[in-house]
Amino acid sequence: MVGEINLRLFVVIIGFILFCLSIITISALIGVKLILLFSTFLFITLLLYYSLLTIAGLYFRSKSKNHYKLKEPITNYPSVDILIPAHNEGVVIKNTLAAMAKIKYPGNLTIYLLDDNSQDETGEIAGQYAKAYNHIQHIKVPSGEPKGKSRVLNYGLTISKGDYFCVYDADNQPEPTALLQLVEAVLVTKNAAGAVGYVKTINESKNLLTRMISIEFQVFQLLMQSGRWQLFKTGSLTGTNMLVKRDVINELGGYDPYAIAEDAELTLRITQAGYFLPIVPEAVTWEQEPETIKVYIKQRTRWLQGNLYILEKVFTNRSYWHGKLIIHSLHQLLVYVVFWIFLVISYSWFFLGVFGLFSVHYTLPLLFIWYLSYIVYTAQLFSAQISEKTLTPFNIFCSFIMYFTYAQLFTFLFVRSLVLYIKAKINKKTIGWDKTTRYSHQKQLF
Repeated sequence: MVGEINLRLFVVIIGFILFCLSIITISALIGVKLILLFSTFLFITLLLYYSLLTIAGLYFRSKSKNHYKLKEPITNYPSVDILIPAHNEGVVIKNTLAAMAKIKYPGNLTIYLLDDNSQDETGEIAGQYAKAYNHIQHIKVPSGEPKGKSRVLNYGLTISKGDYFCVYDADNQPEPTALLQLVEAVLVTKNAAGAVGYVKTINESKNLLTRMISIEFQVFQLLMQSGRWQLFKTGSLTGTNMLVKRDVINELGGYDPYAIAEDAELTLRITQAGYFLPIVPEAVTWEQEPETIKVYIKQRTRWLQGNLYILEKVFTNRSYWHGKLIIHSLHQLLVYVVFWIFLVISYSWFFLGVFGLFSVHYTLPLLFIWYLSYIVYTAQLFSAQISEKTLTPFNIFCSFIMYFTYAQLFTFLFVRSLVLYIKAKINKKTIGWDKTTRYSHQKQLF
């Protein structure tokens, strides 16, 4: 059996290598210029798409901070349940629950710490807070399969009964008014299924990696989200600091227990059902990010495998290609197919050219396109930081080098995730859930 698995994995890797080589073969057969034009078109399409989102996002952020003004005061706020999935979160859970206890919400609020078979002090700390605060409950989640956040959240939905539920990861410290702003955004947005807040990095000053992750979130988790909402009225759930109406999740049948990017998968079904997810930049939570490359690779591999699962759904189900859902489907296609194809083509030509195995004479300004990509990427980083008022000398330095360092990790992560995903499919195995490592030095903000 082991030999069979290794053989299949070997076939997958060989298949990937052959795909890369086929690019070169096709170039020789139908003409290098045609491939050159095609790849250039793909890349320019991406640049235009992200530039458009950047401009729209800046416009959205430049408007009044209160994007969702109440026409009249609300006298009866809906009930909300906060669900916090937790597995061995002893090093951070005290600060998390301390922040939860300080949430200001005028309606009925219940906080559920969903203890997923923790073997450390998570349960003890949660029990102490449950005794001290009547609206905090420590819930022991029964063991089950498949393991992961989706199953825990589904269980949390069965034992809670609020009109809305809000999800926070176990290392989060939401600002006291974050939940209230999410709820008010839903109440003033017609046909809203929920609302999405902003996630900031609590340990951004730890090292160069955490600083770059923080800058990345300012661009792709806030500015681009704001741009898509401004242009297309489409929002994407972020897995934490997100509010969803209970009637909607019940209508959709709960979370997909096999989706490890459960937020993105649920976003597709919510959009498919015709609902909206407004973006609320002022609703802020703070969370830890990976402090080492090893932890970062592990986390992002899980994220990418989750998005490959969604991409498989998009390509095998025509219902994902109509209405506003087209925006989400095209986004998945551009980021995880078009961008990757361009990278394969450009890297293949570069390395084969370095070793003298392949050369091409062209008149198209490819060098200009590479310069343009760097300028657009860096301009996005600066734009987001100016909007968030986080432009410091060190952040400027990071922004200048991120394209050549941090951004280039995507290719390695994508190939790694793809190989592992195909391997799991071949062996008919469920992709396991990997918990991100937490760090005990996290400070308490609220």
